[in-house]
Amino acid sequence: MSASYNTDISEFCLEGRLIDFVMKDGYKLKGLLLGTSEGECYVKLAKHLRIAFDLRLAPGTWLQVVGYKKHDIKKDQVTLKAERVMAASSEIGRVATATALQESPAMKTTKAKSGKNKDTILVCQKSDCMKRGGKAVCQALEAALSNRGLEDQVTIKGTGCMKKCKAGPNIVMPDKTRYSRIPSTQIPAIMDKHFADNREEEPQVIHHSQLR
Repeated sequence: MSASYNTDISEFCLEGRLIDFVMKDGYKLKGLLLGTSEGECYVKLAKHLRIAFDLRLAPGTWLQVVGYKKHDIKKDQVTLKAERVMAASSEIGRVATATALQESPAMKTTKAKSGKNKDTILVCQKSDCMKRGGKAVCQALEAALSNRGLEDQVTIKGTGCMKKCKAGPNIVMPDKTRYSRIPSTQIPAIMDKHFADNREEEPQVIHHSQLR
């Protein structure tokens, strides 16, 4: 109970350039490393942001981050936790346009499909999804990319739990379309659906029975 007397919580809003993503266990997104006017700054992402965050975001992108700052008075330690991250388009650091990253179709259509700006397919790698065929799905995705010559345009990234454990395997395509209960045999059809054209679709949850 006395912990509240040792902690000061307040809101914060800062802008800076993205330096890098901070990952846990090599694939779980935890936060962002930003370069601000006061130096490098680590910002932890709230859970809802970690799941939907656009991992194709290029280093150097200006971001505006809004959230809560926790100051542990006893330890003299400050922790920043983001509740909202927006793209800040400016020449002098002021926000000209701010759009939630997970809701910005313009960002995915204007990025070059090379180097660090590859499209990213997210695959849940938690044990429940792996037991339900997640490993075979990963292998099928890798084979499909190779067969279509898309290795330089698309990357596969393992993630933490997507909160759909009983509906595994779970994958999220670059346009945020989520697929659940996907057998590896359906991966070629999914790849053709998403990379044969550039149709913009609303995010949706699709089960393999709907593909036919």
